[in-house]
Parts: sequence; C-alpha cells; structure tokens
Amino acid sequence: QVQLVESGGGLVQAGGSLRLSCAASESIFSFNAMGWYRQAPGKQRVLVARINRGGFRNYADSVKGRFTISRDNAKNTVYLQMNSLKPEDTAVYYCNTDPSSTGLWGQGAQVTVSS
Repeated sequence: QVQLVESGGGLVQAGGSLRLSCAASESIFSFNAMGWYRQAPGKQRVLVARINRGGFRNYADSVKGRFTISRDNAKNTVYLQMNSLKPEDTAVYYCNTDPSSTGLWGQGAQVTVSS
C-alpha cells in the first residue's frame, strides 16, 4: 500500500509563499492523476489542483494564477507551489490521487495565512 507524506506547511503572512511536498513510498507513475486537496475549518475537503501523468494541470478558480502543481516521477514526489497567499487559503492540505483513494489520505500539512 502506497503511503503519502505531506510536508512544507507553516505560518506565513498574506502575500507570502510556501511550497508543499508530497512524498510517496512507492512509484506514483502508475497513478494517472495526482491532486492537492485542502480542508478549511468547518468545511469539506476540496480539490484545488491536479496534474495527470502527461503533465496537464487543472486548478480550482480560487487558486488559479497563484498555485502551481508539479510532479517528479523519478523522486515519487508531487509539489504545490503557493504564491500570493491569502487568509482564505488557511487549511490543512493533503495530496492524493484524483479521484481520491480512501486509503491514501495522510496527515496533511497545516497552512496558516495571517492577515
């Protein structure tokens, strides 16, 4: 069973940047699409960015133009570069396949953006 471990979260001021990493215990090449999800307090978990095996990317409107997803199949790692962060980006961020697999949810990475 593949395990996904997120890292890179933290506290940042509005307008700042963070880069999240998602390290997989095994190859992610077999997964057609990987995604970054986030869950804000009191809200449902939502997909904010996805990338397929060919490198095609999709973003939620709320992060388009500010976030960039990438994958390094050789390192079994997926990244999320987050720029121009806003307080409403505060959430726990998770990586998973898209569509998501119940058994792949990790602990997530807390991102807190102060105003």
